[in-house]
Amino acid sequence: MKSVHIQISGRVQGVFFRVYTQKFARELTDVTGFVRNLHDGRVEIFAEGSKESLSKLELWAQKEGSPSSRITKTDISWTDIRTRKFKEFEIKY
Repeated sequence: MKSVHIQISGRVQGVFFRVYTQKFARELTDVTGFVRNLHDGRVEIFAEGSKESLSKLELWAQKEGSPSSRITKTDISWTDIRTRKFKEFEIKY
């Protein structure tokens, strides 16, 4: 079991980035965690799940995002975990 922390810069707020992230993460079925806006204009994703699913989420966050977003930079860190902290993938406000 792994976790990934992703911070995305660019035009990622006000373009439904969080909604699209939640939809994509829930389609992966084994991913839990959250997505939220940060005060500095970035979006933060914290997710738990299999390495395979989290790698798909990472690639999506780097290359795709929501249709109106423009991703300029992503900061990513991975961690091994023993137990999950979240039961589902949610949007935090």
